[in-house]
This record gives sequence, structure tokens and C-alpha cells, in this order.
Amino acid sequence: MKHPTWLKALDKVLIWAALGVGGAMLIFMALFGTFNVLVMRKLMNAPVRGAEDLMILSLVILVAIAIPFGGRVGAHIEIEILESRMSPGFARWSLFVVRVVAGALMLLMAWELVAAGQKATKFGETTQQLLISYEPFYYLLAGCTALYVLVLIADAIQLATVGKITLIPLGEEMA
Repeated sequence: MKHPTWLKALDKVLIWAALGVGGAMLIFMALFGTFNVLVMRKLMNAPVRGAEDLMILSLVILVAIAIPFGGRVGAHIEIEILESRMSPGFARWSLFVVRVVAGALMLLMAWELVAAGQKATKFGETTQQLLISYEPFYYLLAGCTALYVLVLIADAIQLATVGKITLIPLGEEMA
């Protein structure tokens, strides 16, 4: 089935974010972690101060990017034990309702993440060693959660219009 233009645009944004930002975080974590453990800790006996903070924040960025991307590639877990016992029409509309409810909940979560970000500095929410504020990371998680809301809306639109969800065709040409 052919992707609509708006869905292609969303998919390209998600793919580039996952490859660019997610790939950069994985490379950073692999190289920095290896350097810190093998060279600084084992060879020099002087590990990098705050290395754990940097690794944790890198992981937060990686997970934030993975939330909407995972939704578009079908990586999120769904329990479909009752779907085989439903009529196709009921299954389609129940999936639609689930996407709409999930979108509303994720929108609420994004809102609360923004609110938490606004309070992070006030309450001293920082990393343990480098004292990096969690505020921008709350905002990043809120933005990626809002992007996941768009993914859920895209799923709901697809269910309402064509009756099934077309995922990102990984490994295929996205013409």
C-alpha cells in the first residue's frame, strides 16, 4: 500500500532522528564508555569524573528518540489475544479507540513532563556528580512523547480511512 505524503514526511523525520541522534548517542556511549573503562580507569587509574552522569543522560536521549520511532516500526508491545476472536470491523474500531485513548494519555504525559521540567531547577533536580540540570531532558522527553502522539494520531487516521496501520518499511525503498 502506498504511503500518503504526510505519513512519508513523518516517517522521514523519525528515521533521521533515530539514525542521527540515536546513532550519535550509541557511538558516544560505546566510545566514551570504552575509553573511560579501558584507558582512564584501568590504565591511568583515574576514571573520568561524571562519566556515569554523561552515560545516563545519553541513554535518556536515546530512549526519548526511540519512543516515537518504536511506535512507527511496530516495536511497542501489544497484546492481541482477543483480536482473533473479534470480527474484523470490531477489531479495527477497538484498535482505533485504543490509539485515541493512548494519544490522550501520552499528551497528558507530555504536559506533565513540561511541568516537571519547569520545576526541575527550582527543586535542584540534577545529576549526581556534574550537577547537570534535568530540565532540558524533561523537555526532550516531552517533545518526543508529543511526537509519539502524532504517531498515534497517524495510526488512528490510517485505521479510520484504510482499515489498517502501515508501518515504516524498514529495509525497503521509501519511494
